[in-house]
Amino acid sequence: MKNSIMMLSAALMLGGVANAQKVVFDEYNLDNGMHVIFHNDPSAPVVITSVMYHVGSKDERPDRTGFAHFFEHLLFEGTQNIKRGEWFKIVTANGGVNNANTSDDRTYYYEVFPSNSLELGLWMESERLLHPVINKIGVDTQNEVVKEEKRTRYDNQPYGNILPVVKENMFKKHPYRWTTIGSMKDLDAATLEEFQAFNKKFYTPNNAVLVVAGDFDKGKAKEWIQKYFGSIPRGEEVKKQTFVEEPITQTIKATYEDPNIQIPMVIASYRTPSMKTRDARVLDLISSYLSDGKSSKLYKKIVDDKKMALQIGAVGFSQEDYGMYILYGLPMGTYTSSDLLKEMDEEIVKIQTDLISEKDYEKLQNKFDNNFVNANSTVEGIAENLASFYMLYGDVNLINTEIDMYHSITREEIREVAKKYLNPNQRLILDYVPSKKVQN
Repeated sequence: MKNSIMMLSAALMLGGVANAQKVVFDEYNLDNGMHVIFHNDPSAPVVITSVMYHVGSKDERPDRTGFAHFFEHLLFEGTQNIKRGEWFKIVTANGGVNNANTSDDRTYYYEVFPSNSLELGLWMESERLLHPVINKIGVDTQNEVVKEEKRTRYDNQPYGNILPVVKENMFKKHPYRWTTIGSMKDLDAATLEEFQAFNKKFYTPNNAVLVVAGDFDKGKAKEWIQKYFGSIPRGEEVKKQTFVEEPITQTIKATYEDPNIQIPMVIASYRTPSMKTRDARVLDLISSYLSDGKSSKLYKKIVDDKKMALQIGAVGFSQEDYGMYILYGLPMGTYTSSDLLKEMDEEIVKIQTDLISEKDYEKLQNKFDNNFVNANSTVEGIAENLASFYMLYGDVNLINTEIDMYHSITREEIREVAKKYLNPNQRLILDYVPSKKVQN
């Protein structure tokens, strides 16, 4: 009886949280195909103007990788009406901040301004779209910036090349096989005309979604959006290519030597389905159960109890076409990578064989409820989520309803999906080891 009352109380409390977190939004299309989403939140005197373009590293040619990420830098160089080097000065002088990020699937730009600068933010994003200056000095400058970023984040960073090595082994046909930062050789070989053609193809209003979120007047916002974006010509429709990977049917084995490390790492990576699928959401629960935090099954068993590893963890890459679930471990003392892999596999087999306990299931649901609340706790987070759910999922209201999908997943589904995707013959085993020069 006591447990029933506690469960009912928890359900009522979580229902109240979910209702309080409901994100209200409006959306419409401009005649040129640009999609617009409004989210009004007067709780703080700030407003976000953001634009997401449906272009990422998967849209690049195999011999011209890195273009999408390069444009994330290049399009801050300036426009016909914003002099080179002035972009950040304008934002700062008006009390704002801005940034951008790129993934395999999309590129996202945003400004956060005081509410009275909404028109400025809209004008700046329209300038980026309509009047970018793509010239040799900008390309040469950003080429050096990107090279330094690659050196810092990949080449000279301990364990910095895990993702590139995993991706190139997990994908043979799909452009996910290269990293978002791309190849410096490809960027060096590219002509100015190729950069300009990339911009013309992908930076069009009909390949973008504009989000305005925060404290603003909708009538004024619509007026300014029409003024600054409405006249931008529609671009040619971007035809997305489809790349189908053959199923992995036997273990892929690979070794990579990293001169920046002294402790080896074992990595087990599984290819997973599109983030838009129900199975991908089930795998999210499995990932959290196994490896999210110090109370997870793998950490508690291998690090805390058996003291076999310095660290155990996982990274889930949810992507538009395929995903990856990457488990990793750093062996400690006399234990080896093989020892860690054996322990990992035992926990996976348990999920495939037995139902997880009711207690663990409730803990998972509570954790995802908490994630849901945190994801929509700031107006900046809401703006990016609105853009992503429209652009990559095709359903803006998932910002409110995706949590219901996680609630509907059963313990039986967790067992069946683990059986479907997390098998030894369906994965990459990567021995990520110190360079022999370091060992000597």
